[in-house]
Amino acid sequence: MKFTLSWLKEHLETDASLDEIVEKLTMIGLEVEEVTDRAAKLSHFKIAKVLEAEQHPNADRLRVLKVDTGEGEPLQIVCGAPNAKTGLVGVLGRPGDYVPGLDVTLSVGKIRDVESFGMMCSERELELSEEHDGIIDLPKDAPVGVSYAEWAGLSDPIIEIGLTPNRPDCTGVYGIARDLAAAGVGRLKERSHDQVRGAFPCPTGVKLDFGETKPLCKAFGLRLVKGVKNGPSPKWMQDRLLAIGLRPINTLVDITNYMTFDQGRPLHVFDAAKVKGDLVVRRGAQGETIEGLNGKSYEVDDSICVISDDNGLESLGGILGGEVSGCTEQTTDVLIESALWDEDAIAATGRKLGVNTDARYRFERGVDPDYMLPGLEAATKLVLDLCGGEASEVVVSGKVPDDTNIIEFPLSEVKRLSGIDASVAEINVVLKALGFWVSGSGPTIKVAAPSWRPDIEGKADLVEEVVRIIGLDRVPSTPLPRTGNVGAKVLTPGQIRRGRARRSLASRGLNEAVTWSFIAKAEAEAFGGGKPELTLANPISSDMSEMRPSLLPGLLTAGQRNADRGFPDVGLFEVGQIFEGDVPTDQKMVAAGIRRGTAVLE
Repeated sequence: MKFTLSWLKEHLETDASLDEIVEKLTMIGLEVEEVTDRAAKLSHFKIAKVLEAEQHPNADRLRVLKVDTGEGEPLQIVCGAPNAKTGLVGVLGRPGDYVPGLDVTLSVGKIRDVESFGMMCSERELELSEEHDGIIDLPKDAPVGVSYAEWAGLSDPIIEIGLTPNRPDCTGVYGIARDLAAAGVGRLKERSHDQVRGAFPCPTGVKLDFGETKPLCKAFGLRLVKGVKNGPSPKWMQDRLLAIGLRPINTLVDITNYMTFDQGRPLHVFDAAKVKGDLVVRRGAQGETIEGLNGKSYEVDDSICVISDDNGLESLGGILGGEVSGCTEQTTDVLIESALWDEDAIAATGRKLGVNTDARYRFERGVDPDYMLPGLEAATKLVLDLCGGEASEVVVSGKVPDDTNIIEFPLSEVKRLSGIDASVAEINVVLKALGFWVSGSGPTIKVAAPSWRPDIEGKADLVEEVVRIIGLDRVPSTPLPRTGNVGAKVLTPGQIRRGRARRSLASRGLNEAVTWSFIAKAEAEAFGGGKPELTLANPISSDMSEMRPSLLPGLLTAGQRNADRGFPDVGLFEVGQIFEGDVPTDQKMVAAGIRRGTAVLE
């Protein structure tokens, strides 16, 4: 899970430094795996101005630029960008600078016999976006010679945490901010609960059709927003998506991705003009196929939940949208979906089809059921703010489940399980700050987990919540009591004898070998073995079909193998088991050694 510091502070009002936030995240169980400073990665790139742009003498599509770097003489740069022109202010990379989007380090070179002392960069070359039709074109008042990363505000650290599967509540930045606020790092900014009033009934209906089988979708919310103007999303949204490794597509799609990472609430959008009739959420039928938004085709069966209309399959429920109803920049009417999917079915479908998406990652862990409709409202508000249009009323099929589990929680459990002597007030403050419902004032209180914490099942889970917020550093260190005399023997007589045998043989210049307990039938018979009851039922090879009656066959074979490879003088020993029969008393521990060639006692 990745997010930027400024993104976190949009939900968390805090004066804590980056180091303090990173330390606290790890302390409360959200282990920080990496902090990336983009400004450091791009610190060498400077803002530069094109003073002259002339045609390359030996190439029609290249230009030779004279670039003002803000220091010293102008640099000569050969550039192939179609927008390279006199007066353009862009971003310059000089020899020695590493270009992350190309994975190359610049050097002075010749392009068609003209020297070039660097390059003017596109956004894709700096990993700022997928834009590569031309070089970066900055405002005319951008200060020449200044660090581009500093001027562009790229000094926003990216934090990556490693989430355990039991923390679906922190698959969104808001959930992470909520945990930090509970740990005393700041104040959580409450999210808006404003509803968008529908101006007309939603013309598209929804039906959950699972017959007598287990429903794979618990509830499904849908609404239409008509008259939208789709296009590139605003820069602030693109910047956040790019920072966490997502490619901006268009405003409608970017809103769904933003909601997924901001609130932990995956959504989907359909181009309403491409949907025919009502949506039906059902099990797939054998032989049905769907073309996914990732460009791949998938065949479904009755274990997979799909969304269909009169045209056929439109989406793999909770995992991947279909290409046929995807939103493009020509979309004017959009259907916004917010649903609750069966966690087990999502996980099984993802494994069966080999599809890993951000939606699957969250739905198979369990999203907040109570945020299904508020999430739809929040997405609708973003669509109206960024794309305009008019929203319909919400259509809901199914019912959001109420999984409230009231736990009888003896407060003494905190001390018993963790050793921390926390006060009653401290325990209550922690639980309430995390969103738990708490009732009672005696030694045992009633506690119910919030809807976003499906992992809380019993008393031990509540103790864990209290301890991780209070701090594991408060767990007292207690030495283990002695359980016996220091000089007591811990090895059995057999272990002692085997150790002495090894030391004795090694002291005579032999090297210890470990050979197979299985040998060829002819070798076993040569050393008194080969009994039928000692033949393996399923040998790993024909030369390893018998249990060994002696250690010598393996040692002799090892000695010959060394000789074949140019080491004829070798001394080997082994301490191991031999087998005279198939009963326990026929299995014996013995020691054996060999010398070959001129190997002698050293």
